Amino acid sequence: MENSSIRYIFFVMFSIFFTIVSISSAASSHGEVEDEHEFNYKKNDEKGPERWGKLKSEWEMCGKGDIQSPIDLMNERVNTVSHLGRLNRDYRPSNATLKNRGHDIMLKFEDGAGSIKMNGFQYELQQLHWHSPSEHTINGRRFALELHMVHEGKKGRMAVVTVLYKIGRADTFIRSLEKELEAITNMEEAEKNVGMIDPKQIKIGSRKYYRYIGSLTTPPCTQNVTWSVVRKVRTVTRKQVRLLRVAVHDGANSNARPVQPINKRVVHLYRPMV
Repeated sequence: MENSSIRYIFFVMFSIFFTIVSISSAASSHGEVEDEHEFNYKKNDEKGPERWGKLKSEWEMCGKGDIQSPIDLMNERVNTVSHLGRLNRDYRPSNATLKNRGHDIMLKFEDGAGSIKMNGFQYELQQLHWHSPSEHTINGRRFALELHMVHEGKKGRMAVVTVLYKIGRADTFIRSLEKELEAITNMEEAEKNVGMIDPKQIKIGSRKYYRYIGSLTTPPCTQNVTWSVVRKVRTVTRKQVRLLRVAVHDGANSNARPVQPINKRVVHLYRPMV
């Protein structure tokens, strides 16, 4: 067989292999959609939350899933426990990039930023982003802002640590990013490297947290995500909330998914015995 024929066969085989790998990688991706221009948060809109599950076949969980997030953390359905353990955060500084995803601002860590342990599993911190107003509610009350710290573990496991904010004093972590947020507001490019960021600077301020099993709150609405919503509501200024929204350029006043049915799920409130 001539060398040219051998090279051609090799090329075809390599192309088929590359295609299979690419399809497999795309199918195994359970993370949030990076470009959120394909959906929005407008009520009764053709791309609004009520329609997410019908926009793409891979987003069907947004409409059919029975353990979706966010939910209302109502006192009557919360079981207080002390066995879950503290949120042991072993974070480290990491090179990070602010990215405009179309409906939110995400801070993505290039090489991970340390980890957290839950239920014996380790999850690496990959990125964080904000929703305003809050997506989760407590006894029906919605707050000014909600931070999602998105972690990934082995075999596709995902865990999100959430902090809620009401209007008050400035949040020091957001304040440390204000100049970068102001810069990205006037940029045509969708992202900006912001150097080394230490997630330990994110103040939680409480050992108590709500725990339940839910989903991502944006398409593809992947389920079986472990949620830990910190009980203490922290403070943020109106200016800081406005800055996070203005930097997005979507012209919307909200990027919060409506509260989803709890469907007999158990919600725990971790309270340490000591």
